[in-house]
Amino acid sequence: MGFFRSFKYAGRGIALAVRERNFRFHLCAAAFVIFFAARFYGLSRGEWAVLLLTCGEVLALEAVNTAIERLCDRVFPEQDSRIGAVKDIAAGAVLISAVIAAAVGVFLFWDLEKFREIVRFFANPLALLGLIAAVAAAWAVVFLPDIIKSRK
Repeated sequence: MGFFRSFKYAGRGIALAVRERNFRFHLCAAAFVIFFAARFYGLSRGEWAVLLLTCGEVLALEAVNTAIERLCDRVFPEQDSRIGAVKDIAAGAVLISAVIAAAVGVFLFWDLEKFREIVRFFANPLALLGLIAAVAAAWAVVFLPDIIKSRK
C-alpha cells in the first residue's frame, strides 16, 4: 500500500467515525472548548499543547471504540457476554479519557475573574444570540443525523 494511499484510508475512517453520534458530541465539545480558550484565555504554548492533546486523545479513543464496536458486531452479531464486556471496556476507556479531559479543563480554565468576563461578554444580546445559535447548531450536528436516520 502506498504511503499517500494510507492517508485516503485514514480520512475515510475519520469520515466514518464522524457518522457516530458520540464522536460528533466530542467533536462539538472540543470545538467549544477551543473557541472559549482562544477567545477568553491567554494560554501558553504548553497549555495549548495539553489542551489539544487532550481533545485529540478523547476523539481518537472514541474512534477506536467505534471500530471495536463495529468489529464486535460484525464478528458476533448475536448477544454474547464476552463481546459485551469487550465493548463495555472500550466504552469505559472513552469515559476515563473524557473525565480526565474535564479535569484538565478545570485546571486550565478555573478562574472566577475569567468567568465574570465571559458572563459580561455574553450579556451583549448579539453575543448571546451567537452563543445560542452555536449551541443549536451543535445540537443539530450531534442529534439530527440520528433522528433523520431513524425516520427513514
